[in-house]
Amino acid sequence: MSSSNTSELKSFLTGLSAQDKDAFAKRCSTTVGYLNQIMYGNSKCSASLAIKIDKESNSLVSCDLLCPDADFNYIRHQALSA
Repeated sequence: MSSSNTSELKSFLTGLSAQDKDAFAKRCSTTVGYLNQIMYGNSKCSASLAIKIDKESNSLVSCDLLCPDADFNYIRHQALSA
């Protein structure tokens, strides 16, 4: 199993105020505590959460790095060929 690279998430969250972190977590349908668990490697980021984080961070935090086990390139190519 691949481990995720959470340095982008850590850098992104470090730049936010506590209030902004809370708002970001809510937009991602999670909590700041769970984001911290992912960031420090105590919990695995699901593909669906990784996509939400990517989307809500305006791609500053890559879903590919948060959830390397998911084949996002396959999905991207399927969408283009459909």
